[in-house]
Amino acid sequence: MFNLNYVWPIALVVLSNVAYQICAKAVPNNMAPLASVTVTYLVSAAVSLLLFFVLNNDTNMIIELSKINWAPFVFGVVLVGLEVGWIYAYRAGWPISTAQIVHSSFLAVALILVGVLLYKEALTWNKLVGIVICLIGLVFINYK
Repeated sequence: MFNLNYVWPIALVVLSNVAYQICAKAVPNNMAPLASVTVTYLVSAAVSLLLFFVLNNDTNMIIELSKINWAPFVFGVVLVGLEVGWIYAYRAGWPISTAQIVHSSFLAVALILVGVLLYKEALTWNKLVGIVICLIGLVFINYK
């Protein structure tokens, strides 16, 4: 049965990722990547704040901020690494058609290990076969 609440977030992530990769590749080569990221996060902060007030009529920002832990601070640092990493990857010559696949394959393997080690998720034969397939796929995607 189709569950829109289950599907729409992944659709949003996929569409946003396509736009993200196009934008990362389109950052002018003569612009400092961190200047671009600064503008990106100023726009992101403004949009996030606007959406907070539009989508959360019954919630108080001060109360929400009182619930903060370490994660948003580390998340902010990590996001800068992602943004700058992609800009430099494209400047180094990575094709948009393969960079994301290489990244996603390594990420999938890493997240399986994170799931097992930090969140006590099961390491099944399916996951092990998936790791092997990811690694084999990297050979094929990068073979010239």
